[in-house]
Amino acid sequence: MPGPFLFCYDGSKGSRGALRSAGELMARPSDGFVLTVWQPASLRLAVAGTFAPAVLSDEEEIDDQERSYAERVAEEGAKLGRDHGYDLTPIVERAGQSIPHTIIETAARLDVSLIVCGQRGQGALRTALLGSVSHALVAHAARPILLAPEKD
Repeated sequence: MPGPFLFCYDGSKGSRGALRSAGELMARPSDGFVLTVWQPASLRLAVAGTFAPAVLSDEEEIDDQERSYAERVAEEGAKLGRDHGYDLTPIVERAGQSIPHTIIETAARLDVSLIVCGQRGQGALRTALLGSVSHALVAHAARPILLAPEKD
């Protein structure tokens, strides 16, 4: 399958495993992107069903910290990908609606041939609150998905 590929990476064990699995499955690793999506504080609270204006008094600072963290995570993912033979460009996107929606929009904009995603993200609580990113991608993406299970 020709590239470019889009690796969804949040720093979790599952996303690291997806990068490794892709490297094992694809005979000739290709160029691509490592995407880390961050959510603004207001969206996180809204998704969780919480509206706390007092918490949002530092919203800009919280969002700056989230964006900065996402940049470090994307760089880490690109380095890990390079260790597996890929030439990856780190990308950080702000979720406007949801993480899966942002991934799908980014994949379309970059015209990638495959989205690579781990089966588990950053914890059961986050999955319960936000829904499963991998399940939403499988249900709504208009391009192939490589969904890699978490490896021990």
